[in-house]
Amino acid sequence: MKNYRLGVMLGDGIGPEIVPASVRVVDAALAAAGADPVDWRELPLGASAIDEHGSAIPPATLTALAELDGWLLGPHDSAAYPEPNRSQLNPSGAIRKHFDLYANIRPARGFGGGKAIAPDTDLVIVRENTEGFYADRNTYAGTGEFMPSADVAVCLGIFTRPAVERIARTAFELARRRRGKVTIVHKANVLQLSSGLFKRVCLEVAEGYPDVEVDDFHMDATTVHLLRRASSFDVLVAENMFGDILSDMAGELAGSLGIAPSINASDDRCMAQAAHGSAPDIAGKGLANPIAMILSSAMLLDWLGTRNGDAMAADAAVRVEEGVRAAVLGGVATRDLGGQASTDEFTAAVVERIAGS
Repeated sequence: MKNYRLGVMLGDGIGPEIVPASVRVVDAALAAAGADPVDWRELPLGASAIDEHGSAIPPATLTALAELDGWLLGPHDSAAYPEPNRSQLNPSGAIRKHFDLYANIRPARGFGGGKAIAPDTDLVIVRENTEGFYADRNTYAGTGEFMPSADVAVCLGIFTRPAVERIARTAFELARRRRGKVTIVHKANVLQLSSGLFKRVCLEVAEGYPDVEVDDFHMDATTVHLLRRASSFDVLVAENMFGDILSDMAGELAGSLGIAPSINASDDRCMAQAAHGSAPDIAGKGLANPIAMILSSAMLLDWLGTRNGDAMAADAAVRVEEGVRAAVLGGVATRDLGGQASTDEFTAAVVERIAGS
């Protein structure tokens, strides 16, 4: 196994609780897999970085990230930042845009012993991360959102063939590692040029994957199908906003946004980031569910293992997920999943199960 250097950005709210929990679990899984330990590099980000450096994402942090193999990013509470930081691109968006992390991969899988609405959910949303209907990151400079007058606001939705091709390839490659099915989500019936281009290009890419089954649904119909039969979906590919909405919904079907992991990746960089927010109302109380951040870290290990042909990293990723699931199935859970465990108690239970595996 390669000796990885991974960045750690604690973020805001519950970030300083759930990110260290993830580091602890990753360390345990690597040790159990017989791998070398990670060289962790903590970097400033968020409200504390504003206080010390005048920026939520200091230039020195971006420079340091470029030298690392991957990163853990805690949640941030950009709505609470003082101006001008509040109006700037949030730290996550800034990092994604700076490093062209075009693929946001968001799994949703129900937990035995959890509170899933649809416990047989086992799917992945592959969300295009650089353009589409999110105007805060779909232009080279500035944003695609502007106001020509005080009473008029305009938002650009941007779709390009290269961006759709690469996210479609990501989805089909992932499907080959799973159950071999991709669902294209779009609104080509009414957005015939923009969303229509997304659908057409995805179908063109599908021709290169004859071993993968492909279908497509309109965005609104997809929400209904997810509610009725989530277990029939494998990999769904969507533009930025559609993917964001669907992944939050899928997380709730699987049990809670507190268990919803994700990575943001390019061809050569990867950032682990839980899908949920910073939950400032419970910050510092030991109530936070660290599962989403822990599983995001496992996804980073899996990405590193796949990219580098590193069986030990991939093995450690499996150990992390199995440890989390064993803890929940064994009745150890935080309050949002119906248990009484604190963040530290749940983390300790996961580490114990990994060490005993």
